Amino acid sequence: MLTLLTNMPRDVLIRQLQDGLVLLVLGMGFVFIFLAVLVFVTKAMSKVCAKASPAVQPAAKKAGQAVSNTNAPASAGASDAEVAIAIAAAYSKSKN
Repeated sequence: MLTLLTNMPRDVLIRQLQDGLVLLVLGMGFVFIFLAVLVFVTKAMSKVCAKASPAVQPAAKKAGQAVSNTNAPASAGASDAEVAIAIAAAYSKSKN
């Protein structure tokens, strides 16, 4: 490749390097602008979604009444044996 560059006339080589640098700056500039816009749009959408569906407020505790844990997984009442059976069934199903 160096032999090809050294055989080129100097003005053609300089012009190609200039064109390459212009393309480099334009390409990196467009990517930077796109990613910056993407960050701001994502933050704006996050705020819009947070306002559209507010978080569920936990119910107030009443005397003698337990509040259910909304963050607990659905299988919190399942025994270890049931969980092991479900994992084994899923594993064997994925191998078929």
